Amino acid sequence: MYPLKKIILILSFFFLFSLFAEELPQGYKDILLGMNLEETKDALTKDPDFGYHGDRDVSLLPGGNRELIETDASTGYGSAFLEHCYFQFFMDELYIITININPQRMDYYSIFTKLSEKYGKPVSFDPNSATWKNENVTMSLERPLTIKYIDNKIYKNTQNYTNVPLSPAETTREMFLDEL
Repeated sequence: MYPLKKIILILSFFFLFSLFAEELPQGYKDILLGMNLEETKDALTKDPDFGYHGDRDVSLLPGGNRELIETDASTGYGSAFLEHCYFQFFMDELYIITININPQRMDYYSIFTKLSEKYGKPVSFDPNSATWKNENVTMSLERPLTIKYIDNKIYKNTQNYTNVPLSPAETTREMFLDEL
């Protein structure tokens, strides 16, 4: 009977712990998923922690309708805790934020512990990463020391997007189906 009580106590603890867990964040600091490119540049300009240097940090990615802002906080002009940060856009919407953290200033275990306290038990966990997820956001902590925020809806749209126009046969087929 003793092991059953112990199991019930542990399950009760996890249930109560999950009741107090916060909702996953929509981004890091004032940089939020779904922002457009100009809003993100403006927020980066106002926050010196990222080491943003202006438009020279923005580049186009192959595949069309994709842009990337790369910042370097390790140059001494940003936060001592941040290194390179990446902000990926699809159709002018921020959908992935990648924050690389300085391993000389912070450690994986401390971040994992804090994220678990705030957001509950990760939905997946292995030696290389831990992932928290809800309907809107996927947040992952990856080794050596990276946090990613992903907008699930926009990310799904990028998987279905193609820059290649439909062939005449495919266009005719779609027109037929639309008439049904």
